[in-house]
Amino acid sequence: MHLTTVILDGSTRAGRVEGDEVVILDAPDVGAVFAQGGSAELGRSISFTDAQLAPMVTAPDKIVCVGVNYLDHVAEMGRDKPAAPTYFAKYRSALIGARDDIALPSPDISTDIDWEVELAIVIGSTVRDASADEALAAIGGYTVLNDVSVRDYQRRTTQFLAGKTFEGMTPLGPVVVTRDELGDGSGLAISSAIDGVVKQSSSTSELCFNCIDIVQDLSRIITLEPGDVIATGTPGGVGAARTPPEWMVNGTVVRCSIEGIGETVNCCRLPG
Repeated sequence: MHLTTVILDGSTRAGRVEGDEVVILDAPDVGAVFAQGGSAELGRSISFTDAQLAPMVTAPDKIVCVGVNYLDHVAEMGRDKPAAPTYFAKYRSALIGARDDIALPSPDISTDIDWEVELAIVIGSTVRDASADEALAAIGGYTVLNDVSVRDYQRRTTQFLAGKTFEGMTPLGPVVVTRDELGDGSGLAISSAIDGVVKQSSSTSELCFNCIDIVQDLSRIITLEPGDVIATGTPGGVGAARTPPEWMVNGTVVRCSIEGIGETVNCCRLPG
């Protein structure tokens, strides 16, 4: 099943995507659909192509991200393969819809704006201290996240958060595809393109720690709840690793795609 969250009549609504139509559901977002164990139809459909998409989960309790988690990205950043997942967080004000503009900071704040396509897990049921089977069962579905990164802020200290949670810079969507279709999330082609030029191209089979590993490990630290979002890391090909480094600027269009899910397409815009 493909679920989405749209902005409709001034508020958000979850929907089930059927072809080019979105059947509107009685829930405010996809996270609520999982929390409720499903939602009734409201008897209304809209065009998916024309819909204004919100972040798939509008106010997740937790947004947890995994750093340096693809073998090719580990290599390009000159790091050793990690012995355990590297976690950092985002706040919900960072999230935008799959077709929204990315709000670049003013150039006097930073111009080092990078792209990172990622497979994101949306938790579907509460889980704590999970076995591998329980971790997989707790995954509600998968979506696309672009972990747009402000690299100079990220590198000011050893802690990533400052460069990862700038407001209005993290697209999430366009749909959540449920686990019954995508299983454990492995073997999916994943890519990004900047102004039509492919920059990242890999497979989720290249993850150092896969989706089950991550959910199982996180569940030992904290209770995971329906609607929590977990970004699993980005493959090689980021702008910071290029010579010279490449950054997104005003007017850049970034497209992040994952097989079986779809793509986020966002234009970068300076304030004003």
